[in-house]
Amino acid sequence: MKKEAKARIKINNLLQEAGWRFFDDKDGPANIQLEPNVKIKEKDIDEFGKDFERTSSGYVDFLLLDDRGFPFIVLEAKSEDKDPLSGKEQARRYAQSLNVKLVILSNGNIHYFWNLEHGNPQVITKFPTPESANHYKYYKPNPEKLAEKEVREDYIALTQYPGYLDDPRWLDENEREAFIYEKNLVFLRPYQLNAVKALQNAAKQGQERYLFEMATGTGKTLVSAAIIKLFLKTGNAKRILFLVDRIELENQAYKNMVGYLKNDYTTVIYKENRDDWHKAEIVVSTVQSLSSNNKYQKLFSPTDFDMIISDEAHRSINGNSRAVFEYFVGYKLGLTATPKDYLKNIEDISELDPRKWERRQLLDTYSTFGCESGDPTFRYSLLDGVKDGYLINPVVADARTEITTQLLSDRGYSIMVPTEEDEDEERTFYQKDFERKFFSEKTNRIFCKTFLENALKDPISGEIGKSVVFCVSQNHASKITQILNEYADELFPDKYNSDFAVQVTSVIPNAQQYTVNFANNNLNGYTKMLENYKSSKTRICVTVGMMTTGYDCKDILNICLMRSIFSPTDFVQVKGRGTRKFTFKYTKQEGAYKEKIEIEKERFKLFDFFANVEYFEEKFNYDEILKLPQTAGAGGTGGEPPIPLDEIKIYKPDPLKTFDEEAIGYQGMRVDRELFDRFKEQVKKDEFIKKKYEEGDIPAVEEYVREEVFDKPEDYINLKKLRKAVKADRRISLREFIEYIFGVIPKFKSKDEMLEEEVDKFISIYKPESKYIPYIKNYLKAYVTDNKIREIVENKQYARFAHNPKLTLDEFKALNGWRDIVPEYVKDYISINAYI
Repeated sequence: MKKEAKARIKINNLLQEAGWRFFDDKDGPANIQLEPNVKIKEKDIDEFGKDFERTSSGYVDFLLLDDRGFPFIVLEAKSEDKDPLSGKEQARRYAQSLNVKLVILSNGNIHYFWNLEHGNPQVITKFPTPESANHYKYYKPNPEKLAEKEVREDYIALTQYPGYLDDPRWLDENEREAFIYEKNLVFLRPYQLNAVKALQNAAKQGQERYLFEMATGTGKTLVSAAIIKLFLKTGNAKRILFLVDRIELENQAYKNMVGYLKNDYTTVIYKENRDDWHKAEIVVSTVQSLSSNNKYQKLFSPTDFDMIISDEAHRSINGNSRAVFEYFVGYKLGLTATPKDYLKNIEDISELDPRKWERRQLLDTYSTFGCESGDPTFRYSLLDGVKDGYLINPVVADARTEITTQLLSDRGYSIMVPTEEDEDEERTFYQKDFERKFFSEKTNRIFCKTFLENALKDPISGEIGKSVVFCVSQNHASKITQILNEYADELFPDKYNSDFAVQVTSVIPNAQQYTVNFANNNLNGYTKMLENYKSSKTRICVTVGMMTTGYDCKDILNICLMRSIFSPTDFVQVKGRGTRKFTFKYTKQEGAYKEKIEIEKERFKLFDFFANVEYFEEKFNYDEILKLPQTAGAGGTGGEPPIPLDEIKIYKPDPLKTFDEEAIGYQGMRVDRELFDRFKEQVKKDEFIKKKYEEGDIPAVEEYVREEVFDKPEDYINLKKLRKAVKADRRISLREFIEYIFGVIPKFKSKDEMLEEEVDKFISIYKPESKYIPYIKNYLKAYVTDNKIREIVENKQYARFAHNPKLTLDEFKALNGWRDIVPEYVKDYISINAYI
């Protein structure tokens, strides 16, 4: 079959899948010499010839009709080996002659969507539906209007309360502060206005992608609200998608947008409004809920949103999530708190070092938003915020035990461990092994004791300031919570009921509400240290991964890292929990006498037990070095007795598990199916699983299943058995099983279906020329599934391709510059284990 014919068949099928009424030049109606705004009738179909491409006057390949039967979109088709953009000017002429402003350029593999009145053709991976494209009839973006709109400090306040300037309480300077507080009015700070102006200037220059690099605590969501209002008010957007990377951020973004813009615009969370989200101007969603099993392609059309905002862009659009971001046409705004040059002096470290990977992610983020130079559209750093009086820098407290000092060294911490043969064998552990491969109760106690003795106190009540402790794992968090509560009983008798410290992790019911109550100063009630003082009774939240990105609790005075952090993004976010300013307030009353006490938060303390600051800042000059009780190393002398390891876990592969051979007959297959059915019933009936799933907390469901369902007596269910039960040709993930059970996905995709989707994502992100696509597709699939291919590429033994059945030497040569890009993409974003 000719390449031209193949392309046309593909395009025809794609148009039918999208639900279009259309005519093409082979069937007749599209080769009509149309006049603008002339309606095509079905009876006209047979009256015209078929040789469209050979006519001199020129006719459209495919003409898409609106719901009234009028010409709506011109689709210019090219053969598979031609770049769709080569038909750009031809399509423009056809569209202008028909008074149509929308064009699609396609060769069956790559498609471009183009609004002639605005910007350039943009890659789409799927044709828009008629319903989605319909709003383009009335959508007329105007960058000049966007750039010229005056935005003042009360831009959001005017939406919240349009008549605030005439309110008597505003006019009375003595009442104004209380009035602003009661009405929750917000005003843009000078640097936030500068951010809006920077975007306006960029739009005036024709840019459609923008990146704001703003430190945690500087109000990125408020700036986003101003940008959203600006785009909607000026007609440069009719609907906006706000992407976040965590459930807590989803709820927070929704509440903020409602608080800022509800009088003018409707905001919804997608998963709570699946049937009527299109009625809202602002749709909030986690990127994970859209990217899982590529649901975004089924749920949305590429033209459903005119602007996409990515909060914490380096996280919410990294890896395959970027395919979600690139799927939609329109303006793109990214928000990040992590500077591109945050990681210094890492050129010589291993490619496997997580800092190297994260740096690539940061660089990709800047490239995605057209900021290859490293200069974002707008930048406002932590130091800027501190200098301007909006943020606070931490006092960093370095604390290391003798064990952690050795764990942090290149040599590690070595001890003698008894083997099964009753012999002693040396084992070496490193920082990542703490609370994973060995556990030390006394080390944990020293951490807690040191923290409590040196933590900043609440300036009003004198008790331990509100604090967040970050641990290695759920089990570690449980231990630390217990130890802190035991110390609290000793230090503050009768003040707490095992609620001085509370574990806040995904396996704890209502953990998300705990974080809200902690911020609202009523977690387990109010403090008993000072009557009528509105501060939380619980003083410390102990967590693992919660309470990081986007968590807003301004009166936190202590952040404690009892774990190693390898991601600079995570480190910046954790540190950012304490940078916000706060005023501690209390009314002291003695008889009729009242005294208002107000004390400003001037600092917060960052306890670092694992040299995280040094890891990222390169020999950071610590503000405070805490001296811990001396201990001797393994086998050493002097000081107090060494801290013994209470438990050691060495994970070695069991040789017996590497051999697995079993002939399965019909009965065995039936047993497998019944096992999956029992697992399905168990999951659906479990109340904790149902609750967490409804909340959208899939990671908590996965962890619960691993801990409470897998490897239990009777069935000993595990992933291997479940995959076998459904006859999978790849490693189906636990998340997929959960989504299948709850009806989110109709089936388990095959290995080849998954690989095809990975190819589509790659194309949508990198937008290669058409001539390279067949080679890229074959190369990516072969690289993922064949270890020999990976070995050849990694070792640069390209001559071996001459005898390789999956990828020939000629095919490898034809890849040109894509030879290196594909392997890098696979390493960063595709789990090869899933396909083995």
